[in-house]
Amino acid sequence: MVIALFGRSVTVDNLVYVQRVVDKLLRKNCRIIMFKPFYEMMKDHFTFSSDIEFFSNGREIAGQVDYLISIGGDGTILNALTLVRDSGIPVMGINIGRLGFLSSISKDEILPAIDRLINRDFTIDPRALIRLSKPENLFDDLNYALNEFTITRKDTTSLIKLHVYVDDMFLNSYWADGLIIATPTGSTAYSLSTGGPIMTPGSENFVITPIAPHNLTVRPVVIPDKSRIRIIVDGREEQYFVSLDSRRASIQPNLELVVEISDFKFNIIQMRDRNFFMTIREKLKWGLDARN
Repeated sequence: MVIALFGRSVTVDNLVYVQRVVDKLLRKNCRIIMFKPFYEMMKDHFTFSSDIEFFSNGREIAGQVDYLISIGGDGTILNALTLVRDSGIPVMGINIGRLGFLSSISKDEILPAIDRLINRDFTIDPRALIRLSKPENLFDDLNYALNEFTITRKDTTSLIKLHVYVDDMFLNSYWADGLIIATPTGSTAYSLSTGGPIMTPGSENFVITPIAPHNLTVRPVVIPDKSRIRIIVDGREEQYFVSLDSRRASIQPNLELVVEISDFKFNIIQMRDRNFFMTIREKLKWGLDARN
């Protein structure tokens, strides 16, 4: 079995968990291919086997590995997407970060989780992606996101005016600090913090969530993810920010933006004894009120 290991950063205190992953995989006779910048960050504090190989971009692992293990937090998973792309490589997230909605394997679960991975005792949870289809070259070929597409103001405190159409039907002109279009996966991220609903991963919806709207009766709207969403940004400023997850670019006003569902999905490895509802109960601390 061939396993890719990916991470963005790691503290000295968490090096032991990376070592635990590597040692376990080698004991299981797995071939390890590690992200080279991740290795460079740890090499002076880590005992590496000479059998470990390295990769620097997604092209080098597409069709070459069985699984990718992401070591970090949810931000690391979002970065792993830019490597996996449309290759279909399933990703298992080990959480050494904070919240860990996507990287759901805790530090204490590393060894049994790897045993299950080797034995293929897990399920694949395909997650829908959102894609910026117009303009085509704003993010080059990384024009998709797992969590959300966002428009926000750049160098101003003035409200943005956003004209939004769903399948060419006018929805609303939003006066707000910005707008989020989130996938079900992203419904527990930025959209949730601005008042959006939680959606289950397989619900096949997007949610359009305004950021601090001027009109308090304007609320988030859930639409089918087969919809084509068209947005025109209006305002007095010269530039605004648009983002796909953590990647960001500047646009000028009156530019037409079109977002829709991507034609491929991101495959997350889910342990059989866990599910989405367990995750949100744990991460959002539901039921921990003393009155319950």
